[in-house]
Amino acid sequence: MNEPRPARRLFLRAGAATGAALTVGGLAAPAASALTADGAAAPAVAAAPGGFPDYTYVRTLLTPSQLKYNPTGEIIFPCIRGTAGRLANPLGRYYLYYGPHDAPGGICLAYGDSLEGPFTEYPNNPIVSNNWQPHYKVSHVASAHVMWIESSKEMWMYFHGENTTTRLARSKDGINFTYDKVVLSTSMLPSGTTETSYARVFPHELPSRGAHFVMLFMLNNTSNHRDIHWGWSADGRNWTFDQQPLVRHTDVGAVNVGGPHLLYRNNSTYVVYNKDKSSGGDIMITEVGNDFSKRTHLGVFYNSRSAAPENGRAAAPSFGTDGGVPYMIYEAGERLAGSIAMARG
Repeated sequence: MNEPRPARRLFLRAGAATGAALTVGGLAAPAASALTADGAAAPAVAAAPGGFPDYTYVRTLLTPSQLKYNPTGEIIFPCIRGTAGRLANPLGRYYLYYGPHDAPGGICLAYGDSLEGPFTEYPNNPIVSNNWQPHYKVSHVASAHVMWIESSKEMWMYFHGENTTTRLARSKDGINFTYDKVVLSTSMLPSGTTETSYARVFPHELPSRGAHFVMLFMLNNTSNHRDIHWGWSADGRNWTFDQQPLVRHTDVGAVNVGGPHLLYRNNSTYVVYNKDKSSGGDIMITEVGNDFSKRTHLGVFYNSRSAAPENGRAAAPSFGTDGGVPYMIYEAGERLAGSIAMARG
């Protein structure tokens, strides 16, 4: 098995499968050559680019029309997190964060005991709204990415609202959050930047930069083409951002790219992200290396199906492993007209 470096192991095991993983529910993953960005071991199965599992759609987990909180008829950006050994008296072994994007948006929660589903909608959604006085009042909040922080025994939530601003909130139970601060805004990136949103944060050691975390996010500018950008941080709260794209839309023949997620395998680091539907609607993969110095574009990571519920678009993946089986939870269907689906590796 390709083991992570000792320094990285500290952070990945601490966040362990913040996507559901090694010790969730007492299940131990078998020896394997892969790690998700949250530290979950993945078994050797059929390979996609980079040697990752070849994920196959299994079922839809959440459909807007079946949800009590459904102000806009659409939901986006799932984030799956394991609760066992972290939260006292959780509602289930897994918390699935999601929500509508369009105004008023709202960060929502569903819970379940298996990555296969079913998931039950939390009755008091949204758990974070677009009006959180005295901190902000915006048209919408969306795209919650939640990460377990072992040192403080907290769930940290990164979310955007407006599209120009990413914020951080913190929670001991994964439901009731305390506002922290703005962590990303258009003012921190080059002139002409109009959007900095859909951020995900991961434990990752960058010794040369004194960093223990990296952030991936989507940036739009006055050209109205979206790229993947990144930043690094020592504490997850205060950030430095590369002023150049990590993945340009032109690098992979797309009009727009977005929904990035970090993955590890074979002692290297990869970014997966989605193309817009007009460019194929697939999830792509690029090797960036452990120090983020590579830009090796490996092609399609997950090929969206033309059949429902994907209808030619898969996006914004979140990953977890349960009992040695890798899962991908993702947006399925046209943007703002889709559902949350599950694929198995």
